[in-house]
Amino acid sequence: MNGNPKAFLKEVEYPVYSTPEKVGPAAAGELAVRIGAVCGKMEERGLSHLVVYGDREHFANIHYLSGFDPRFEEALLVIRPGKDPLVLVGNEGEGHLGISSLYLAGRLRHLKYTPFSLMDQPRDTSVPLEEIFRSEGIGKGSRVGVVGWKYYHADGFADALHVSDIPAYIWNILQTLAGSPAVTNATDLMISPEYGLRAFLSADEIALYEYSNIMGSECVKSVLSEIRDGETDFDILKKAGFTGYPFSCHPSIKSSGNLHYSLTSPTGDAVRKGSPGSISVAYRGSNICRAGWIARDGNDLPAQARGYVENFAGPYFYALKEWLANLKIGTEGGRLYSLIQELLPFGKFQVSLNPGHLIHDDEWLSTPVSEGSGQRLKSGMYIQSDIIPRSPFYSSARMEEGYVLADNDLRARLRKSHPAVYARCSERRSFMESLGFELPEEVLPLSNMAGIMVPYFLDRNKIMTLI
Repeated sequence: MNGNPKAFLKEVEYPVYSTPEKVGPAAAGELAVRIGAVCGKMEERGLSHLVVYGDREHFANIHYLSGFDPRFEEALLVIRPGKDPLVLVGNEGEGHLGISSLYLAGRLRHLKYTPFSLMDQPRDTSVPLEEIFRSEGIGKGSRVGVVGWKYYHADGFADALHVSDIPAYIWNILQTLAGSPAVTNATDLMISPEYGLRAFLSADEIALYEYSNIMGSECVKSVLSEIRDGETDFDILKKAGFTGYPFSCHPSIKSSGNLHYSLTSPTGDAVRKGSPGSISVAYRGSNICRAGWIARDGNDLPAQARGYVENFAGPYFYALKEWLANLKIGTEGGRLYSLIQELLPFGKFQVSLNPGHLIHDDEWLSTPVSEGSGQRLKSGMYIQSDIIPRSPFYSSARMEEGYVLADNDLRARLRKSHPAVYARCSERRSFMESLGFELPEEVLPLSNMAGIMVPYFLDRNKIMTLI
């Protein structure tokens, strides 16, 4: 289907959707349900304790379970069925505990563990970590699951179950108390695409992440509406209208000054017509990205990039259409992988990462989509359309945002608890269908730019369509 003639440019007015109401963090009741669910997972695995590590970068698991977000320091959550969870925080984290509704409800215990504080801050008030663990019942006969950022597979480690990415001193103390074999990596309980708790959204989480997608997509729209040849990327990014909501990864804009590097921040260099460009805004729970050219049309492109729409952006857009058409409950992840390899052959499009992954508070959770994967897509999965083609001639193309798979029951719950969210998702579906997309009934687009692909950033209303 490469160079599919159905994909072409069309002048289109962007749809206008209703303004979302503010969506707050998880209530104490929902957090208690999550604690109960992870205790059920622990019982299935025969674990007596779960120790969840978090820091500024790797905050998502501890935040999901407790509502506490370690902004500046490290933190540790200790879960023992039958007791309220215990969170260990540093000096500055103690003042931040009120962000947790579970803490405000009196259902999250805390201790200040000053070694989690920043360097050279006071450290004279802490009970040793070993003593804290003992007081929580960790000792011989305990079976302790440890949640870090990743879990590991046997193809990388001879004993993957006993490999962890948390700080070694915490792991070593747990091993000393419970015995080495009894301390295992249990991060999969949180992030596995087959059964991890964070792999499947509730109706309230869908509403929260739609809120994030809307903020991010409106930022990207603002940049595309104001981008000018010769402006610096600093000045262009000022037009994004950031809200101050937390990011899951830093915003990026890429053009003349950082053309040859991925994931880079603005450099202060001027953006020039005839250069590739991209913009990405990743508020926590979303990532909106568009890639194209700083151009009004194909005449502004260098000679080697002529035919960008016909030979590169068009086939990519058509491949996204087919990818979304196959985004169904029950589809095997390997099917999505092979579909993209077929429609976007590697020799020309160089899609090297997984064509689609789960997203949550952190930008990449895990993915059922890989070569030969028999893992099936399920209701509640929140999937990022993160399909990244590259070319030495055409640069890239991108239409990246989040989609939720929701069966009849989850859609009914969303419609009842968040009717405006459901209505906007339905309106986005209708707009996408007007461009030729064929969306399965379970697909809920969360971004206000869903379906909009802009090849030429200096003419943002010229977008790809299949009709």
